[in-house]
Amino acid sequence: MQIALVGLPRSGRTTVFNALTRGHAETALFSTGGEQPNVGVAKVPEERLPFLAELFRPKRVVPAEVQYMDMPESREEGKGHGIGGQYLNILQQCDALLHVVRAFRDPGVPHEEGSVDPYRDVESMDLELAFSDLAILERRVQRLEVGLKGAKPSQRDAVLREKEALTPIKAALEKDTPIREQRIPPDLTTTLENYQFLTAKPLLVVFNIGEEDLARAGELEEEMRQRLSRPGVAGAALCGKLEMELAQMSPEEEAEFRRSLGLGQSGLERIIRISYDLMGLISFFTGGDQEVHAWTIARGTVGQKAAGKVHSDMERGFIRAEVVAYDDLHRCGSLAEARKQGLLRLEGKTYEVRDGDVIKFLFNV
Repeated sequence: MQIALVGLPRSGRTTVFNALTRGHAETALFSTGGEQPNVGVAKVPEERLPFLAELFRPKRVVPAEVQYMDMPESREEGKGHGIGGQYLNILQQCDALLHVVRAFRDPGVPHEEGSVDPYRDVESMDLELAFSDLAILERRVQRLEVGLKGAKPSQRDAVLREKEALTPIKAALEKDTPIREQRIPPDLTTTLENYQFLTAKPLLVVFNIGEEDLARAGELEEEMRQRLSRPGVAGAALCGKLEMELAQMSPEEEAEFRRSLGLGQSGLERIIRISYDLMGLISFFTGGDQEVHAWTIARGTVGQKAAGKVHSDMERGFIRAEVVAYDDLHRCGSLAEARKQGLLRLEGKTYEVRDGDVIKFLFNV
């Protein structure tokens, strides 16, 4: 899973990136002048892995991973220019966007608009994403119109259908309706996925608050839910500076500081949990004496497709899957006891994998 961090200048985006990845990227402002994005990988916290590791005694335990990409800031963002060039290409390949919004006050870090207003900045970035999608739509419609003039009779119907389908999407986007909120005909869904529109991607809005606002983080998130709640959009509030500092500590030191400050879950844990809910993702597990592995799939994925997540040969030669729910396995204490109680079952290609399933795929190629 790839998530790209975007944000207006001086939003603290790279600070949040370091907090999520335990990274050490330079937090000073860097603009779109040829810089490559910061890239970091975070291990998905998974409380079910220790029991599975104890059960299977594998040589290694592999948690699921999330790759975060911290995009360089552009001084043009928020000015109606949209996002283009290599940065647009990178954003298009990501599975979701995380918009870091400045909600902290610091006289030493002036806001380019002269004041801190997170909801204004959310609207600014929404416009930038929409402008980028509109530019793609306009270019595509123009190419279709040109192609229509020289199209053979057998090709004209397909060109006309695509043009007629894109026109209302473009019109709605011009009226500030992101593609993720539009009703897209089922027969057009695959075509739109090929465009990788930014406003079609799940969006997680993160208010980067100051330490003085930690006590009211819950209140801020409730306000965000009321003001920003839309299909495919979720919100969270965290103190990027504090989370980055804690992420640089050893796990033991971090846990002690969190207890003393009453902070609860780490920023990484909260953001990943919200991201999974937003994107409709679940986890399943495979286990053996060589490896225990957590895998991330979309909710509703069937057994054969889930096997392909592990290896393409498993999907191609899928025979069946031996499945036991994690809770049942944990309660039984062993696969043998789960089998004895009839909780280890055989499932076919169309079985819909559930969160926490522990699966052994049987295949032949």
